[in-house]
Amino acid sequence: MLLHERLKHLRIIAFTHKNLDLEKIGLLHIECDNQKERLSEIKKALNIDEILFLSTCNRNEFILVSKEYSDDFTTLFLNTLYPNLKQEQVQEFAQASFIYDGMNAVEHFLRVSTSIDSMVVGEREIITQVRTAYDDCHKMGLTGDFIRILIRNNIETAKKVYTETAISTKPVSVVSLAYHRLKELNIALDARVLIIGAGATNTNMSRFLKKHGFTNFAVFNRTFSKAQKLADSIGGIAYSLEELENYTKGFDVIITCTGSEGHIITRDLYVQLLQDEKGKKIVIDIAVPNDLDPEIVVEFGVKYISVEYLRKISAENQKERAKEVAHVEKILFEELNHFVSQHRMRQVEIAMREVPEKVKEIRHQALENVFANDLAQMDAKSRETLEKIVGFMEKKYISIPMKMAKDILIDSAHKN
Repeated sequence: MLLHERLKHLRIIAFTHKNLDLEKIGLLHIECDNQKERLSEIKKALNIDEILFLSTCNRNEFILVSKEYSDDFTTLFLNTLYPNLKQEQVQEFAQASFIYDGMNAVEHFLRVSTSIDSMVVGEREIITQVRTAYDDCHKMGLTGDFIRILIRNNIETAKKVYTETAISTKPVSVVSLAYHRLKELNIALDARVLIIGAGATNTNMSRFLKKHGFTNFAVFNRTFSKAQKLADSIGGIAYSLEELENYTKGFDVIITCTGSEGHIITRDLYVQLLQDEKGKKIVIDIAVPNDLDPEIVVEFGVKYISVEYLRKISAENQKERAKEVAHVEKILFEELNHFVSQHRMRQVEIAMREVPEKVKEIRHQALENVFANDLAQMDAKSRETLEKIVGFMEKKYISIPMKMAKDILIDSAHKN
């Protein structure tokens, strides 16, 4: 199937969790405030017509439309966009990159947008990230008509996938699973929540709880500044970890995730935190190894949610999501064909933009020059009728060729 030249100019350069450590992927991130300047510069330097930058915690991808791709384009691209990288780093990134062209690029980006290429299959956040990336790049003047159609098709396809399949119905992340477990336990939104540790996992967990209405947080961390930063973001109170043994305000829920090699929460510390309260207590222990002394669970009847328990549920849910991938693949196949049709239709529209003006020029020449003498001899009513006839024919001459061209493309697509 012959496709328009524009589709042949599409290329995606992808750096993902499949081939690089997350820390290295982070080296390719470009802060929002710097994107316009840096992406505009490389767009001009390498004669790129359109560019979109998608950056998440486990991928950095560049969607490009350009006529000029050399054999060493990826290396040249990296050297130009990241001048501070060492040459060995550039070579490592170039070798680890995934390159997709033409329809392979369209298919790859559909798989990204519908999450089946994600580290966590079925996570809906990716489509929001795709939409935001496009909106930002569009406002910066970096994208054009082709990427607009590509993104519109991706968003519509993602909506279809999440509506017609169950790929995102069962949570798989530790944070979302822990929250769902809390919800099942009917914990009040004003419950006293102690956050022990202010690393990435606890930060995500705390902000997730804040987002869903929880309001009462105390944050403990070895480095007080990190505790303060997290507490400020969730409306909590910050403490250094040393203050935990003197804390007297009680708790309903403990969420703990530190890098300690031993148990942070010993029996004596737990008794101190308990403050002789007898109500239901919940501990979510996301640390490896666990922060809570296991004897506490037995002695005090704690509702204990361990990272091992959460991972087991995650694995089961992942299996359920995997069953839906075949259904998603079928939708993607259909939408790839739909994209080709959309793309071809758009090319017809672009190619025929001049038709209305050409028809108007012909009309003007006929009325003002070729038949000017004949028109001068007509009475007003006859001339008015003629104007109506010419106007009617003008509209038909504009619409009929467009319709015929689209019908031919649709018929061709069905045959192929």
